[in-house]
Amino acid sequence: MMEKIDVNGADRHPIYSTLTEVADAEGHSGDIRWNFEKFLIAPDGAITRFSPMVTPEDPGLVAAIEAALPS
Repeated sequence: MMEKIDVNGADRHPIYSTLTEVADAEGHSGDIRWNFEKFLIAPDGAITRFSPMVTPEDPGLVAAIEAALPS
């Protein structure tokens, strides 16, 4: 669980094979571009991808996290 894994390339870990299928707001899917790329997995399994340029305080990211939290 704590070992280093590949996020791109032929040895990509299976979790990233699933996550990278989802496009972000700009339409980018596929390879991870930078280590600050973000993925939100909601309790229902829905995946939202955020560009590495989206800050942790971004209103869209905060709203998505709050919407995914149980009431």
